[in-house]
Amino acid sequence: MDSDMSEVSSQLPSEPISAVGVVTSLSKAPDDYYVVAQTTDGFDADLWKDGLFKSKVTRFLCFTRKAGPDVVVDMKVIDIKDALPEGFTPVEETMDTKEAAMRKRRLCVKISPRAAAETALYDIQIVAKSKYHLVNYTCIGDINSMGVWYRTGDVPQHQPSQETSNTVVSDAPSSTASRRTTSRPDYEHQSSGSYTMTALDDVPFVISEKFFQNPEEMQQVNLMGITIKSLAEIEEEFHYNFSTERSIAV
Repeated sequence: MDSDMSEVSSQLPSEPISAVGVVTSLSKAPDDYYVVAQTTDGFDADLWKDGLFKSKVTRFLCFTRKAGPDVVVDMKVIDIKDALPEGFTPVEETMDTKEAAMRKRRLCVKISPRAAAETALYDIQIVAKSKYHLVNYTCIGDINSMGVWYRTGDVPQHQPSQETSNTVVSDAPSSTASRRTTSRPDYEHQSSGSYTMTALDDVPFVISEKFFQNPEEMQQVNLMGITIKSLAEIEEEFHYNFSTERSIAV
């Protein structure tokens, strides 16, 4: 039996656990979730089973390694009356029926952004007999007389889909990046966060040199019959002293 315990922990999965839950049935787990249906020693891993009376109520632990922005960095089992540990979230309801997940104990998980996590959970096992120990695993307590064990490992810092997008932008020549920013900033990023090329992309928008004249020279320019006047000329022509209004007010 000890050799079987070692075999369980012989290889670390490629991705860390990103979410943990509880379901009422082995067939009702969400897609991409793995259900811990049996203990490492071959017993039913029902977390609700009553030792004295046969109950139709069942609860099974499940988890997923689907890549996402967060990972599970810690997990605890506490008494239902104990205060919730800081930074932990309780698994209160079943994922399939929204019923109470457990009755006397409470499973709590700690979630962290993947980029900020150095280590995370990679596997969860349930052992029916506490005298057996899993190599490289840590026991966090018991539920329904069964021990809950987890294994941790280093978190690889990579997000394939995001890395590809970021690499395209960061590896571009500085002149190209500058040209995109100054030419059409409103087309730089769409709602998806990726760059979208347009027909006007990379076309420089500059003011014609004929408009770079001094204000004095501009005063003599007649555009379609409109003479450009100086500020002093405008004030002199349209000056109004409000003398009539002041006489009425007095």
